[in-house]
Amino acid sequence: MFGSKTSAVDWLIVGLGNPGDKYEKTRHNMGFLAVNLLAEKKGIKLNKVKFKSVCNICELGGARCLVMKPQTYMNLSGEAVREAVQFYKIPADHVLVIYDDISLPVGKLRVRPTGSAGGHNGIKNIIAHLGTQDFPRVKIGTGAPSDSSQMIDWVIGVPSQAERKVLAEMFEKAIDAAACIIENGTQKAMNTFN
Repeated sequence: MFGSKTSAVDWLIVGLGNPGDKYEKTRHNMGFLAVNLLAEKKGIKLNKVKFKSVCNICELGGARCLVMKPQTYMNLSGEAVREAVQFYKIPADHVLVIYDDISLPVGKLRVRPTGSAGGHNGIKNIIAHLGTQDFPRVKIGTGAPSDSSQMIDWVIGVPSQAERKVLAEMFEKAIDAAACIIENGTQKAMNTFN
């Protein structure tokens, strides 16, 4: 599947998270959890090891997409993204990143066409490796702790059962938003999902 001309992809869909059982269901792994659901819905397994990630190809929004979960740990996510972008010659505006956002309350989704890293180390590293911040994002709100000194424990903590129920719905919406971005553009997705 990889490496032949027939396997060209139009879009890269990147779910951000940290590999390993320790982080699997944490707030910082919202991107991983969303693309896991996408893979499940599309009947594919994210089991091809390439571009420092686990990945596979599926169709979404009428386009061929490489769906990937970087295995580099969050703060080096850009390495995996850059390798896939260079291999498939994907323009930055066709790199769609799904990730957690502490500035949004739990259950809130936000689509953005571009923007700064906003303190998110995964996004910061992708911007550094792509040399641009002009790529679309789907942010999944995780809320923030009342005490900012608890931030690290918060993001690598597991959401409550009530939060998990809300977040499961957000993963569905994140996939719909990704499909809308691919098919109709970021502006239409912002109008629909923000």
